[in-house]
Amino acid sequence: MSNTAGSVTRLIEQLSSLPGIGPKSAQRLAYYLLRAPEEQTKNIGEAIFELKQNTRLCSVCYNISDDDLCPVCLNKSRSRDKICVVEQPQDIFVLEHIGVYKGLYHVLHGSISPTDGITTDDIRITELIKRLNKDKVVEVILATNPTTEGETTAMYLQRLIVPLGISVTRLARGLPFGTEIEYADDITLSRALEGRQEF
Repeated sequence: MSNTAGSVTRLIEQLSSLPGIGPKSAQRLAYYLLRAPEEQTKNIGEAIFELKQNTRLCSVCYNISDDDLCPVCLNKSRSRDKICVVEQPQDIFVLEHIGVYKGLYHVLHGSISPTDGITTDDIRITELIKRLNKDKVVEVILATNPTTEGETTAMYLQRLIVPLGISVTRLARGLPFGTEIEYADDITLSRALEGRQEF
């Protein structure tokens, strides 16, 4: 029998199921929330509920959005002739934080990984190619992660995009192989974006 109250144990179990949160961190968070003012825990709970109820994918770039179009696609001051292709929505958050890139994005929602059973049909490649055939795009920046899966995806995309007459560039090699963009520091990421090269 557990020495911890059932509701606390359940919260610890749920928190430790999140990526990057081990049992000790989950325990610390659970006991923090137990001591926190009721208003704070209520706000956290409502924010999580709203996240699931109100968010959707942008109909153009597949970023996370509250409306049909995400804030980036709605922003008329963004350059419409460049599209930066990323694996996940959180990659946009990181790239926007450094404030260097002023074009549009396309979120694949994954990368090609035969060992995990993820094929070209499982990520948003078809939608990207349709977009490139429709819009006047002069450059596609491949900002997939510098991992085996990310490189495989980038090479596949390059083979599809070059015949369309669009320049394909890749983030410069400031990013160590095996690193995910979401964890790169601002300076490294900024240099990788500014120093992008023909792929």
